[in-house]
Amino acid sequence: MKYTLSIICLFLVTLLSSCFHEDEYNNSKRDNFELLWKTLDEKYCFFEYKNIDWDEVHTRYSDRISENMSNDAFFDVMGEMLAELQDGHVNLIATHNVARYWKWFEDYPDNFDEKIQKNYLGTDYSIASGMKYKILEDNIGYIYYGSFSSGIGEGNLDQIINRMSICNGIILDIRDNGGGLLSNADKIAARFFNDKTLVGYIMHKTGKGHNDFSNPYARYIEPSNRLRYQKKVVVLTNRRCYSSSNDFVNAMSYAPNVTIMGDKTGGGSGLPFSSELPNGWSLRFSSSPMVNANKEHIEFGIEPDISVDMSYSDMQRGVDTMIEAARNFLNNK
Repeated sequence: MKYTLSIICLFLVTLLSSCFHEDEYNNSKRDNFELLWKTLDEKYCFFEYKNIDWDEVHTRYSDRISENMSNDAFFDVMGEMLAELQDGHVNLIATHNVARYWKWFEDYPDNFDEKIQKNYLGTDYSIASGMKYKILEDNIGYIYYGSFSSGIGEGNLDQIINRMSICNGIILDIRDNGGGLLSNADKIAARFFNDKTLVGYIMHKTGKGHNDFSNPYARYIEPSNRLRYQKKVVVLTNRRCYSSSNDFVNAMSYAPNVTIMGDKTGGGSGLPFSSELPNGWSLRFSSSPMVNANKEHIEFGIEPDISVDMSYSDMQRGVDTMIEAARNFLNNK
């Protein structure tokens, strides 16, 4: 898997760096706009899936570009155009601001409250790198992992799984986990598989056309050769589970004894790539689509096996509806 991704990343660096030359563009607002549009036109990977008419978008926003406009106004127009892609992996990064698309979670319930979570963790929980964990009073193991950017070692996972081997089941809570390293997602997932399992495919752009993609490369989870958990597991999700969190949920949906519970994830299935405009602003965008084992897109999120939302009345009492639902499920109530 690491070897395959390395080959793909090397291909992308070669392909994307050769697709245009910055010296063909001056540092004018018009040229910066045109280069941004052209880069995405040739290298963004979800135009067809999202049914986006990028030529029409160009026409609409081109009329708003003027050399006399301020840098702030220019940045805002460029950011508005990027929002047409409906993609949390798309950003324009300047010294004064970052254009971002957050509607993938803004219009949905939070379904997570850190203050209420403290009622379960207390103050005597353990910490292993980026994981907080504790065995609850009904013998259910609870693990919270807030970012796949937080390093987690194999020794950490050995200790957690060993200590929770006595539990009736584990709640693996990744709510509000906005992503991070795909390698961390695979490392953790490997502790819940006993066989090499196909979990999806990845493709990369092979040309400038919107549909110029390579054949799909299969992605597998290889079972860890260290301690693996064999009892029931619930993965708790909400809309802020994005990027590698989304990919982790997809992988875990193929694991034996694992149930996905909570709200639909936020999505974000395209591997991001970055380039630079003549004015020094950085552009980040999705370049390689990742799909599930059925070759279905997961860019707009993954539905849970069991849908659960936080109840207002529970929250008023300091109760996390989703944790309680997971405990009941794992205890077969």
